Amino acid sequence: MAEILKGAPAAAALTEELKARAEALREKGTVPTLAILRVGERPDDLSYERGALKRCEKAGIEVKRFLLPEDVTESELLKTIDMVNADPGIHGCLMFRPLPDKAMEKAACARLLPEKDVDCMTEGSLGGVFTGSGTGYPPCTAEACMELLRFYGISLKGKNVTVIGRSLVIGKPVSMMLQAAHATVTMCHTRTRDMAAVCRNAEILVCAAGHAGLVTKDFIRPGQVVIDVGINVDENGNLCGDVAFEEAAGIAGMITPVPGGVGSVTTAVLAKHVIEAAEKRA
Repeated sequence: MAEILKGAPAAAALTEELKARAEALREKGTVPTLAILRVGERPDDLSYERGALKRCEKAGIEVKRFLLPEDVTESELLKTIDMVNADPGIHGCLMFRPLPDKAMEKAACARLLPEKDVDCMTEGSLGGVFTGSGTGYPPCTAEACMELLRFYGISLKGKNVTVIGRSLVIGKPVSMMLQAAHATVTMCHTRTRDMAAVCRNAEILVCAAGHAGLVTKDFIRPGQVVIDVGINVDENGNLCGDVAFEEAAGIAGMITPVPGGVGSVTTAVLAKHVIEAAEKRA
């Protein structure tokens, strides 16, 4: 049976580190602060917001919430973002997406300053991930994968890593981050031929397809590290990942659960980005 890579210990360790850094900032007169910008009341947004608020409290981060109605106009939304940009006391901004209007979302992402973009909403932040320039911050979930690997002492240097999925939210940025850590990365997607065989060749497999149960035992080889980023709902209404967990856990060397794996680390990474932004500002 595979070793289960739980996210809670990694998140707790990172939060303790961040708490000390937040205290050091406060001693110098800087209060690390996150702006949460939410349009409407989508249940998944509300759930993540509660988690973010709890994590920020533990890490010593203040939170300012900007709550707008679902029928907000583009000008009102952009005015709010301008307020966040102009406030030197706000170090990072989390805007929940998707917004009701795609054009409005594009305009909002373009308006936010990359240095305050703590979840990679802007093209400037994405450019920073792909060029290694340090502009902005990577997507929190993508970096949560990296944090989990670091916490459990899993070396990436020279390793063969396969990533399933090529989205700008997970697949592409995590591939760039893995390469920056000196892994050799293969990306799989819906047009990949014999995906199972490609995945079996990997020492580390990162599953970010958004397709429940896609990764079966045929994708797994003995000793493999399996990082499941998928968040899906099965036919019984339960959360599940992209990996058929019981099948994979009987073969792999290490595996993350869903829930309780990568997702548990995401809010801690969000807090990390806010602290980093406050340190740069200070």
